[in-house]
Amino acid sequence: MITPHLIAAAKPTLPRRAGLAGIRSSNDLMTPFACIRILAALALLTLAGCVETRFESPIGDNIETCDAEWKGLWLGTDDDKGVPDDTTAFYVNDECQFIVVDQPEKNGPLKQIHVPVNYVHASGKDYIVVADTSIKSLVNIRPPHGLDPVPDKSFFFARYRVHGDRIELYQVDSERTAKLVIEGKLGGTVDKAKNELHVYVQGTRAQMLDMVRTQSIFDEKKPVKLVRSRQTLDQFQQSKLRAPAKTSP
Repeated sequence: MITPHLIAAAKPTLPRRAGLAGIRSSNDLMTPFACIRILAALALLTLAGCVETRFESPIGDNIETCDAEWKGLWLGTDDDKGVPDDTTAFYVNDECQFIVVDQPEKNGPLKQIHVPVNYVHASGKDYIVVADTSIKSLVNIRPPHGLDPVPDKSFFFARYRVHGDRIELYQVDSERTAKLVIEGKLGGTVDKAKNELHVYVQGTRAQMLDMVRTQSIFDEKKPVKLVRSRQTLDQFQQSKLRAPAKTSP
């Protein structure tokens, strides 16, 4: 449980223009969990505003830089049919480097961007942890809202399950986590306006570990689904470069 001296009341709701920090308009910005989805399925969250939850510390002290079950080329899938979507992908190589395969411009060249990713295994469950400083090369990400001084870094969490050549990734439920902060069950701040929700959860590594063990903060109903491709990274890149441009009817 987060100790009482870390508990902060929810911040007042302030009017704020929709479409500011942390969202993607056109090709510029995206929501923070889209950052994690970028790392996992590279699927954008098409929200009207910005919804995010960040954490002061990573989960516990037993943090690993590799989970061998993630090695390979991964694609997002259609939520209903499970059909791979090769519009975007990421690759975990033999050295466990997490490489985002990005195509910034339509029909343009592909870029490989190495993103440090960490893994935590606790009480039979698995988590992915990404520092906001690790994904600044991918997205325009701003400091956590309402914090002074601004922390050097903050963290995004997701829980995952591996089923052979498939992975399900569960994002943090920001509404539920905000309620836990407001009720004093977690320390932190909540900044909510019409189209935005910014949640910052305070605590040490040990408190983050206790939180994921005792609090229901993840959305178990709508996982991001990934499938391991049989293609090599080179084969995938060549297929993308050879793919004909789609034309409008």
